[in-house]
Amino acid sequence: MGSLSILDILRTMANRQHDSESNIDERQSGQVRDSASLRFFLSNEFGLIVLVVIFAIIFSTLSPAFLSKFSLYALGRTSAVNIMIGFSMMVVIITGGLNLSVGAIGVSSAMFGGWLMQAFGMPWVPAVVGGLAMGAFLGALNGVIIVQSGLHSFIITLATMSIFFGVMIYLTQAESYREISPTFAGFGRMKIQGVVSPLLLVTLGVGILLSVLFRLTSLGRGILAAGANPRTAELSGIRVNLTITYCHILSGMLAGAAGMMLVARTGAAIPSMAGQLGQDWLLPAFLGPVLGGTLLTGGRVSVLGTLLGSFLVTMLTSGLLLMQVGAFWIQTYLGLLLLAAVLIDLARRRYLERRKLV
Repeated sequence: MGSLSILDILRTMANRQHDSESNIDERQSGQVRDSASLRFFLSNEFGLIVLVVIFAIIFSTLSPAFLSKFSLYALGRTSAVNIMIGFSMMVVIITGGLNLSVGAIGVSSAMFGGWLMQAFGMPWVPAVVGGLAMGAFLGALNGVIIVQSGLHSFIITLATMSIFFGVMIYLTQAESYREISPTFAGFGRMKIQGVVSPLLLVTLGVGILLSVLFRLTSLGRGILAAGANPRTAELSGIRVNLTITYCHILSGMLAGAAGMMLVARTGAAIPSMAGQLGQDWLLPAFLGPVLGGTLLTGGRVSVLGTLLGSFLVTMLTSGLLLMQVGAFWIQTYLGLLLLAAVLIDLARRRYLERRKLV
């Protein structure tokens, strides 16, 4: 009996210890879930979703036409291009660089694709491929010059912005190409269910591919590593200079895609489609990635955040235009939004660091 009692006591003590350890594990897992939830609610993506909903309610209340089929279709078609522009800047910001020539590359690619269709009567598919190839080529020039010179991409792309645009104007004599493939122009005007533009579906497909690139491929992880800490990445076997060149090639290709989407939307390749020197693309190019949480210092990317940020910018612009706000004030509001986004993101990251959630 004595031995049985001792065994019972030992079993009881073991069970209590097991229960205690289980409670500790449950508390720790609960804390992890709470931390994950807090990070989500403090994330750029969640904040952007909230802002999109809030402004949609405001604009639809002040202007009932905001939710009309035509308005939603126009919003989707315009945001498709702006999101692609944001993607083009995003893939360079990942490495801690900039590409101020996004607009110049985009319009140069569009003019090249339009020239192929008009001068040679080329079908739209190879012409679009040619436009994308031109964007990739101009992006490669940026990457090679940046790597070989050792200068910051800000300086190089500021120079090539003028060079690319100037050469394009000289070669085309500032003439538009309007003999675009009817099938291609029809694709840009197509409506799915009377509301959705196929251009938006193309952009969403590109976003999915970029997410796969950065999450599931060694190249994508190498790009993030090179942006976070180039020296450490080099020591680990990543060819940082080649990676930077790849990013600029991808940026040029995405800018070319945005340019060709504009050709489909307008039915013509126009030298002024991105403004003087392509400067009209600069603010949307920065706003999308920065609002979405892509760090200007490199090493962190959010494809979904860039998509939401660019969509929010397009929605704000469309809503303010419907409210007949002047174009000058719209640019002012967007500039203030960019400044506020940078400051809010800085405060958010400092808060997470203090709470040791990052």
